Amino acid sequence: MANYHYDEAGNMAAYFVISVLAIILVPITLSSLSALGSNKLDVGNGCQCQPCIDRRNQIRKRDQGSFLKPKIGRRAIFIALGWSSIAFLAYKAANTSNPESKVYNPFEILGLSTGVSEKEIKSHFKKLSRIYHPDKVKATANETLEDIANKFVDITKAYKSLTDETIRRNWEQYGHPDGRQEVSMGIALPKWIIEGKNNIWVLGVYGILFGGALPALVGRWWFGSRQKTKDGIHASTAAAFFRSIKETSGMNEVIGTLGKAYNWETAALSAGAHQRELEKLDEQIDSKLGQEWRDVKHLAETNGVLHGTERKALILLYAHFLRLSLPSAAMEQEQTKLLLQAPLLLNALLGISAARNWLSPTLSIMRLHAYMTQALIPGKEDNYYAQLPGFEASDAAQPEQSEGADTVETFVSTLEAKKDDRLPEVKKALQTWGRLDVVDVSFKVIGERLVTPSSIVFLLVKLRLRSPLDATSSAVPSDGGEQRKRDAANDEKDEQFLNSRKEVEDYSGNLGGWAHAPYWPGYRKPGWWLVLADDKLNRVVVPPMKISDVPLSSGNKDRDYRCYKLQFQAPPNVGLFTWKVYFVSDTLVGEEICKNISLKIDDVSALNADEQAAEDEISDPEEDSLAGQMAAMRGGAVKKGQDAGADSEDESSTDDDQDGGDSSDSD
Repeated sequence: MANYHYDEAGNMAAYFVISVLAIILVPITLSSLSALGSNKLDVGNGCQCQPCIDRRNQIRKRDQGSFLKPKIGRRAIFIALGWSSIAFLAYKAANTSNPESKVYNPFEILGLSTGVSEKEIKSHFKKLSRIYHPDKVKATANETLEDIANKFVDITKAYKSLTDETIRRNWEQYGHPDGRQEVSMGIALPKWIIEGKNNIWVLGVYGILFGGALPALVGRWWFGSRQKTKDGIHASTAAAFFRSIKETSGMNEVIGTLGKAYNWETAALSAGAHQRELEKLDEQIDSKLGQEWRDVKHLAETNGVLHGTERKALILLYAHFLRLSLPSAAMEQEQTKLLLQAPLLLNALLGISAARNWLSPTLSIMRLHAYMTQALIPGKEDNYYAQLPGFEASDAAQPEQSEGADTVETFVSTLEAKKDDRLPEVKKALQTWGRLDVVDVSFKVIGERLVTPSSIVFLLVKLRLRSPLDATSSAVPSDGGEQRKRDAANDEKDEQFLNSRKEVEDYSGNLGGWAHAPYWPGYRKPGWWLVLADDKLNRVVVPPMKISDVPLSSGNKDRDYRCYKLQFQAPPNVGLFTWKVYFVSDTLVGEEICKNISLKIDDVSALNADEQAAEDEISDPEEDSLAGQMAAMRGGAVKKGQDAGADSEDESSTDDDQDGGDSSDSD
């Protein structure tokens, strides 16, 4: 019969808690370490102008904290406390002896090695008896008479276990000299938990955990997930975006629509704080922009009212666009949170506009990313050089540009001629500016020479980055034979990429670093949107594709570009479609490329005989299939079954044999 007892010392409970904590902490720790490794940033990789270096150092200090005040999140605190608890419990369990779980070993009690003779056992027992007999040992402060007697009893019992046949048999069979023992089952709970006087406290803890905390946690997750869309924005924000965005919306309308989101996206803002400072900022913005600022505030109104959070968000946004200094560190923190949240909201708004295939608002939303990154008033492309270090949007000291000579090279030459002090930092910024170079844009159909109606088409683009100061070609000079070999090898790689499932070609080389973004409160990698559009109809043909990690141009490589592909289905009708391909930067204002492209849809009759045969083999169903019967009823083309004649002959011969067999049986 088993003897149940509670874990008074807490040893078994420690093992249980260690197991539970390990199950929770191991995956959390591994995910945190992997995230820490992926977020380990090299602040020196990227634009080397001094404003960008200062900004990256400022971001690093903000994210990591200082040596005296390190920034530690709740997750890190939980992991540290969890592993500390595991270490403490493991130490306690390892250094606590449990006599009930100890295997009885008479040799160990007597201090003998296994396998000694019985004569040696008796001799050794006599020595121990003279030392540990109760009549020979005097009690001390650390050892009572009872302890002395118990120790001598253990020595005697161990001796008899090795010399007495009955006791030795009990030890060998049952592991104990006294024979079969009761099975002791430990319950991994301290006894005080089940004591009657503590019932009310135990029930209270259970009630709080399972009656209050757990339902609250599940409810918060459930209702929180219902309030958020798949894009991570509030459902009411998405509804406001749907109502506000229009087919003809421009930049101001997009900003007004974005401002409406802060009626619900209030995590970063406190509407009632800093009212006096906000009024002063509002007056500054109004003095610089005038009616434009008032129009934007009007567009951001909800039901004719501009709420406090919406107004505060717009003021902080336009203070960033105008590069105004904020009066307090608290407002700077709010502005930082607001700006870092803005790309999430803009991406959600972009998804709504692209889903409706509206080109004008789609391009405006994309361009707003760059204006926000460079802290420039949206829609004013004449401030291109205000992105360079040392220049402001209203800087009257910008070098004048003659008509038709507004290139970056001319701008730098003008600075050199005037010996401008800002020239060194400008050159540093332009070295890693990252101007997109479109090597090639083409339509491809796998395995087909022509594009037929409703076929699967790939828009294949080849891109690389150049510095605006680098006007040299990256092509490697060679003779005609080497060039043809290189072209053949590149065509083969293009074909392999088209047949793969990847949207971006694998590339091993220099992919650049952080973008020039001295006013953006976070690390910024340069990116672009690829948009295939019909500008005549103001329609997006294919949903936009985000492009990043474009390689830097290298003159010593045969293939210094990277391929990207956008898949779509060709129109179902024959004709020539003249579209445009837009490459819109999300980081730099004015760095946008638009290329005309034509897609010719040919009829199947334009294919040669072999191609038509292959097309017919794929498209026409067999007449004995369900699809073939339906096609025949509609008057379409069908294929005869290859073994139709053989099947009919087999069926007739089988019928004949069956008839013959029946007649012979009747005879």
